[in-house]
Amino acid sequence: MANTPRKITDDPYGAMILIRRLITEQGLVHWRSYLRAFVLMGISAGATAGAAYVLGQVINQAYVDRNVTGIAIFSGVVVILLFIKGVATYGHTVILSKISNAILANNQRRLFAKLMSESIGFYSERHSSEFLARLTAGAKSITDVLTLLVNAVGRDLLLLISMIAVMVTQDPILSLIGLVVVPPAMLMLRKLVKRIKGLAYNQFTGTADILETMQESLQGIRTVKAFTLEEAMQRRIDENIAIVERNSNKMTRVATRSNPLMEMLGGFAVAGCLLYGGYSVVALGATPGQFFSFMTAFLMATEPAKRLARLNIDLNSQLVGARMLLEVIDNPASEQKDDDKPALKLSESRIEFRNVSFAYRDNEPVLNRMSFIAEPGKVTALVGPSGGGKSTVLALLLRFYEVRQGEVLIDGQSIAGVSRRSLRQQTAYVGQDVYLFRDTIRANIAFGRQGATEAEIVEAAKAACAHDFIMGFPLGYDTPVGEHGTQLSGGQRQRIAVARALIKDAPIILLDEATAALDSESELQVQEAIEHLCRNRTTIVIAHRLHTIMHADTIMVVEAGEIVEQGRHDDLLRRGGRYASFFRLQQRDTATLAPISATA
Repeated sequence: MANTPRKITDDPYGAMILIRRLITEQGLVHWRSYLRAFVLMGISAGATAGAAYVLGQVINQAYVDRNVTGIAIFSGVVVILLFIKGVATYGHTVILSKISNAILANNQRRLFAKLMSESIGFYSERHSSEFLARLTAGAKSITDVLTLLVNAVGRDLLLLISMIAVMVTQDPILSLIGLVVVPPAMLMLRKLVKRIKGLAYNQFTGTADILETMQESLQGIRTVKAFTLEEAMQRRIDENIAIVERNSNKMTRVATRSNPLMEMLGGFAVAGCLLYGGYSVVALGATPGQFFSFMTAFLMATEPAKRLARLNIDLNSQLVGARMLLEVIDNPASEQKDDDKPALKLSESRIEFRNVSFAYRDNEPVLNRMSFIAEPGKVTALVGPSGGGKSTVLALLLRFYEVRQGEVLIDGQSIAGVSRRSLRQQTAYVGQDVYLFRDTIRANIAFGRQGATEAEIVEAAKAACAHDFIMGFPLGYDTPVGEHGTQLSGGQRQRIAVARALIKDAPIILLDEATAALDSESELQVQEAIEHLCRNRTTIVIAHRLHTIMHADTIMVVEAGEIVEQGRHDDLLRRGGRYASFFRLQQRDTATLAPISATA
């Protein structure tokens, strides 16, 4: 039935299902290490229980037998037992820490690998700070859940059992008095779990909002400063922080709401034990050591008992982060690996768009049955108004997005039928948004071809007119570029990106406004380098400044996702169509701006 509510057990990320999955998928991998930790926890619990029991013997030796030698012997035994406990505690703590670090690192690798398998469209709908939160908080939550479970079973449960064994050995009736507080405590804690789940989720999303505001403010610091947005961004992050702060306070109140009642119930249990124990010593002839040993074990048992009682609350607060990470890892990759497909084999590098239609969103077409051929070894230029679909052509060629209708062919092979890796390895791309990694200039150029030699890096930089300004830096090619290349000017970043494409030496060249950020002199130099690069290679170039593509073999005017005009520069001017209109408009604008620039 459509309206039948889904059972909790149907939720793949329900608490019990998720816990079972974490144990089987990630915990059991380290079962040998966990086993060693459990053995050490057992030794620690046994030593603690032994110390509690022996303390009773010390009291009896002092107050009943009046035996100094016995006091010394049993005191020495207590010291030995506590030393054994310390060594065992150190051992299992180190082992659990190593396991946690290994699981944390593995999940961070898994998430990053999954993110690398997603398509460009996947990221256009999300903010990168969301993944940063999942990478850090989510991966840590998984280790925290497993550590909680191991400590609950290996440390707290074993210690509690050991203490109960001492208590029962000393006085079974007193033991029953101490356990009467368990049922009401469990009933109360059960009611808090559902509230904790919601608060933990809000805490996770609120933290992601803080990261988002911080990241955008720092990455866009030039815009923030230029538009004096410091106060506006401060208000935004203040609101995000205030929400997280209020939620944290709520979570603290809910999580600790059980403490007063549990302490009160524990007080009743202690008082009852004291009353009955004192009565047993005075009226029933019990030894003081027996009573002291019982109370020591009882008080030592309270802390592990409290932790076990709160286990459900702590687990549910940590499971939210684990759930957020696994939701990303579990979803099918939007860019599935296709290395099993045949590799692209190039002979001429002839590119053909055959009746290609595409839309980023439904009912908003970007390309409308577009057809054209980029001849091998020639330069094909795409021009036209913004939003016409020019950059989409390159995105489809690189398979950043998949064609919805029609076909893209290279040397007669549909690019949908070959592996993406082989396709992208044979293309060099320079986009209009230059991205440099936070590394040195040398490393950023070498990213174009792994294993490139120093001579090849320098040659590519010279061809891109970048060598001179690079050598002007004190560190030369070892100069750090900063985050997003912010330590370089726009023109310098662009030339580094061109050098990165040059060193790849690919048979297909894709240029999207590759010289947009250059001054006139550098533009001429880079154009010369690009002409050398494009010789005998199939090149598709997008340009708004038409003088940069005047010598292209074919110029295509793209409007509303269609090729409305194509030909060589001179032919298109003679036709007096759309290209001629664009060219005249740019010439007029240049003529108008020239005297203004001279006056300025």
